[in-house]
Amino acid sequence: MDSSNPYAPPQADVRDVVDPSAPLTHADRGTRLVAAILDQIIATAVLMPFMTAFFVAIATGQFQTGDTGLTAAMATGAMVTVVAGAIWCWLTIRFVLANGQSIGKKVLQIKVVRADGSPASLGRIFWLRNAVNWILSLVPGYSIVDPLFIFGEQRQCLHDKLADTIVVNA
Repeated sequence: MDSSNPYAPPQADVRDVVDPSAPLTHADRGTRLVAAILDQIIATAVLMPFMTAFFVAIATGQFQTGDTGLTAAMATGAMVTVVAGAIWCWLTIRFVLANGQSIGKKVLQIKVVRADGSPASLGRIFWLRNAVNWILSLVPGYSIVDPLFIFGEQRQCLHDKLADTIVVNA
């Protein structure tokens, strides 16, 4: 006996279709800046409970220089930070997999795609746009030069050029 419901709505896996003939609209420089600031605010908010508990414990003398134990406030802060960090990672990975967006990019409706308009993979975004960029940021001056490339005609930062990606309106 067939157990499917003939009255159920159709089920389909719908993905964004890239029209190769449609021109890509580069995201505005200001929008990209605000998205990056939003992402940094979110990342800082994730770390804030532990950092606050740590500094409060030091200021109140609950945590001395030679003390290796965690105070209750620090343990609570660490637990909140781990939970918030897990939620942040889950949302970020989910958005990047779905449409090449961080949380800030999702809010501002911009996304990262390959230079030819095809979707950028999670690996390309994580490794080439973020990990390699972070390693290069250890070179003095790189962190200043990287964002200045956005003033070029293609509006690509140096990390975009390394990963062969562009940021467009979603």
